[in-house]
Amino acid sequence: MNIQNPAAILQLMNLWGRFQRNHPKFPKFISAVVKNGIKEGSIIEIKVTTAQGESFDSNLKVNADDMEMIEQLKNLTLER
Repeated sequence: MNIQNPAAILQLMNLWGRFQRNHPKFPKFISAVVKNGIKEGSIIEIKVTTAQGESFDSNLKVNADDMEMIEQLKNLTLER
């Protein structure tokens, strides 16, 4: 998806709105994380379990190089 294309941005916004309606707790979770902040040394973990029961998980420890991207993501979420 070309995010410089206004139609693609509109489509993404519509999909995000539908996602929020389908999963109302997730945006609240993201807001709490943004509000409390991710700092260098924080650990981010993610786990996905398929419909067949197979699990995939990973984690990362946030380092100084990651903080610029995290700050940009925070700015995007705070602008809405």
